[in-house]
Amino acid sequence: MKKILALALFGLTAIAPVTVIPVAAQTVAAEQTVTFAVDNMTCALCPITVKRAMEGVEGVRAVEIDFEARTATVVFETAATSADAIAIASTNAGYPARVSG
Repeated sequence: MKKILALALFGLTAIAPVTVIPVAAQTVAAEQTVTFAVDNMTCALCPITVKRAMEGVEGVRAVEIDFEARTATVVFETAATSADAIAIASTNAGYPARVSG
């Protein structure tokens, strides 16, 4: 009986106590996808400039340019930036952009 009790006590002490630590609420960044109509894209280098300008905006996750359609599709974090800020970045680079709709 002492042997069983010793094994039982050893077994219980060998298991680390479970401590529940509350985790702070994590903010999940909401993403949005917006397509912009982009003016002035006339050559092969224009899409590169537009893409770089839009990617330079904090919170932008991906930019896809369709040269033939003259559009840019952008995935961004809504907590970090807005469609207006992305359009302004493109406009400042010489390629006025507006949400296509």
